[in-house]
Amino acid sequence: MDEARARDVLAAARVLPGADREARLLALGENAVFAAGDLVVKVGRDAELLDRARRELDVAGWLAQAGVPAVRAAEPKPLLVDGHPVTVWHRLPDAVRPAEPRDLAELLRFVHATPPPPFALAGRDLLGGVERWLRLAGDAVDPADAAYLRERRDAFAAQAAALTPHLPPGVIHGDALPRNVHVGPDGPVLVDLETVSSDLREHDLVVMALSHDRYGLPDEAYTSFTEAYGWDVREWEGCSVLRGARETASCAWVAQHAPGNPKALAEFERRVASLRDGDETVRWYPF
Repeated sequence: MDEARARDVLAAARVLPGADREARLLALGENAVFAAGDLVVKVGRDAELLDRARRELDVAGWLAQAGVPAVRAAEPKPLLVDGHPVTVWHRLPDAVRPAEPRDLAELLRFVHATPPPPFALAGRDLLGGVERWLRLAGDAVDPADAAYLRERRDAFAAQAAALTPHLPPGVIHGDALPRNVHVGPDGPVLVDLETVSSDLREHDLVVMALSHDRYGLPDEAYTSFTEAYGWDVREWEGCSVLRGARETASCAWVAQHAPGNPKALAEFERRVASLRDGDETVRWYPF
């Protein structure tokens, strides 16, 4: 889905009457995210994401009732427009500063201390998107690389299922990065609730460990995260398993952007080569 297609769906949804063509594109990934006036609209890549959109809205309603600082839905149910799920959100005030790792840690402590919702949450299916992302990549990526990632997926899925956690399992954000925190005039709030799950709390902490080890997060920033949360997941013997699973998913996620995008293909190939070589020092770049 490119921007033009997403804008066509946005116009057909009629959730921004008279303003859909003036809406500003904020992000283009699995969702195209547009902002106009007091609203933000997310247009999903395909109909396969409809159930996830429903769950995200349910989660947003529950977090609001629980008093967790998080983005609030403007409409309680998603639309399906021309095969694309569409959700509508209240727009957050302008950020007063960039989110920092300690902001994320404090919000995670809040979420991790919140009792579970009155509805069932699935486990964090970290590797569940791998097949779909590789399918979207098609012939743009080397079939041998795709096969390698599928093998890694299966191996890490089995290892992750056998882990003994250090923390009590429960509600997690599922994609715990500072980019999913917005610091407005009233303080930090969580955004992007699509991956909120019930699973090992360590999932939320491994993300930042990987950010430090692969994406160049400075030592002091990572330390501020672990100090604010109160524990460093790297002390846990299962850390390497969850890290390996997330690296596998991250490679496959980039692959879906490879068709027609040479930069995405180059980043995908960099990541896969580093995994094949077992070289954990190779720097990865956000995409």
